[in-house]
Order: sequence, then C-alpha cells, then structure tokens
Amino acid sequence: MTPFAMLYALHVLAATMWVGGMFFAWMVLRPAAVAVLQAPERLRLWADVFRRFFVWVWVAVLVLPISGIGMWHMRFGPLESAPRYVHIMAGLYLVMLALFLRIQLLQLPALKRAIEGEQWPAGGAALGKIRRLVGVNLILGLLVIALASARPLF
Repeated sequence: MTPFAMLYALHVLAATMWVGGMFFAWMVLRPAAVAVLQAPERLRLWADVFRRFFVWVWVAVLVLPISGIGMWHMRFGPLESAPRYVHIMAGLYLVMLALFLRIQLLQLPALKRAIEGEQWPAGGAALGKIRRLVGVNLILGLLVIALASARPLF
C-alpha cells in the first residue's frame, strides 16, 4: 500500500465514521427513541450515545486534518496549488469542527446537568440544540462527501 493510499483510506474511514454516525443518529435512532422512550429514558440514552460516539468523532477530528493535509501535499504540493474544491472541503471541515466543539463544550454539559438534576424540560431543550447542530453538521458532511466524490474542475 502506498503512503497516499494509506492516508486516503484513513481519511475515508474517519469521514465515514463521523458522517455515518450522524446520519444513523438523525435518521434512525432519534425517531425510534422518540417513538419508544419517555423523556427521562430518552435523555439518558442520548447522553450515553454521545459519550460513546464522541470518542469516535474525536478520532475523526484528529485523523481528517492529518490525512487530508498529507494527501494535499503529496498530490498538489504547496497549499495554494490545490484545486478550489480541496480548499472548500478544508473550510467546511473547520465549520464542522466548530459546531462539534460547540456541542461538546456547551450543549452536552447542559444536557448532563439537566439529567443529573432531573430537569427534563431543560434536558429536552439542550437535546434540541444538539439535534439542530448535528443536523447542520450532517448536511455539511454530506456536502463535503459529494464535493470529494465529484471533484469539480474549479
């Protein structure tokens, strides 16, 4: 396996874990949890899901820029010589990272505090903010995947 192929495989796997996990959570787990669980159980479930999933998101957050910059240098040389779509992908990664950090550092602690205090309406509000941010990140992640797949000529 060439160094480029190894970086590419790591990059695709990291993106798949992050974006695929958000897709599963948004499109499958959330509707099932709403249909089956009452608020306290649903909030506890989500706190545990986030605890487990965010470990993998942190892996992706670290692997993506390392593998991406490595591929960038191997394929295009200096940063300014890469096609515009590569710059856009890097910029969208930064936006996705910022949204993830907002969830991790602000909304998730609010959810945990609400659960510990059995303040279910506050927990629902915190979970709603997380859900919206995950939805935005999911859309951005799908856009990045589409952009990487299309490799436009601009």
